[in-house]
Amino acid sequence: MPLAISSTAPATKPESRRLATTLSPTFGSAYSVAEINAYIAIRDQLLAEAEEVCTKAKLASTTLANDFVQGCLQPARSPYEAQSLPETDAVLERKRCAVVRDRIAQLRTTVS
Repeated sequence: MPLAISSTAPATKPESRRLATTLSPTFGSAYSVAEINAYIAIRDQLLAEAEEVCTKAKLASTTLANDFVQGCLQPARSPYEAQSLPETDAVLERKRCAVVRDRIAQLRTTVS
């Protein structure tokens, strides 16, 4: 069974596509900030799980999630500035990434 629907008809009318492109900077930035915040929440949840059940696999997934969040917090280049957290929030989250990295190192010493 195919997963995609094959159709030659446009998915939206030209007017709605034009409206979507005029709203995309506002939508894109809100969507991107929400997505980054979701990654941060996932990282925090993985850290909480790693503190409860301290295994190498949990620590590895938490490290991966923390590295991913840290990558999302890098200052965006033009024209992608709207797709990143405001710099004040990003600075705080970068500090939080450093705290999480230190906590993971502490947990690794208990597992070894």
